[in-house]
Amino acid sequence: MKSDEYTKKHWEEVYTGKSDEEVSWFEGKPSTSLDIIASLDLPKDSSIIDIGGGNSNLISHLLKNDYNNLSILDISENALQRTKSKLGKSAAKVQWINSDILNFEPTQDFELWHDRATFHFFTREEDILKYIDILGRSLKTGAYFILATFSTTGPKRCSGLEITQYSPEKLKELFKVDFTLLESFEKIHKTPFKTEQNFIYNLFQKK
Repeated sequence: MKSDEYTKKHWEEVYTGKSDEEVSWFEGKPSTSLDIIASLDLPKDSSIIDIGGGNSNLISHLLKNDYNNLSILDISENALQRTKSKLGKSAAKVQWINSDILNFEPTQDFELWHDRATFHFFTREEDILKYIDILGRSLKTGAYFILATFSTTGPKRCSGLEITQYSPEKLKELFKVDFTLLESFEKIHKTPFKTEQNFIYNLFQKK
């Protein structure tokens, strides 16, 4: 089985066999991401994409805050279907993209790219560089990129998979060609299992 097929199979099984509260990364309300987005004071019709957000509640809260140009990308069709069910009629207001991010071919330029807990699953240099290339081609000049990933004091594995840990310095270096790092801070995520995971949140702007 090719690696991308294995990855899709893995995440389809996760979102078939586990409820929201049975995955460590679940947030009832993604307050940190919402606070960062609010601080940007973006127009309500700004094009926003949530990467790996198939079962995140971020888009639900953005809809409640009157944002109206929203997209969700996820490799798992099961995750997307779960969120469609939660949103009900409001699901029609969202563009749903079932794709591995590494195969994503953007058809529009985004003004905000949000990624909480997808990027750190890439452990091969070629995949990391491909992600960065797709990101750069997907955003307008001056657009924002919010990245939340495991910090150097965070987990070394998640959902049974190896991950890559990051420091602000490492991320700044990775994205330096096209992006300026505006803000970086650590945040402890309390899992549904009452354990803790150390994340690092980063706000970049495209040059």
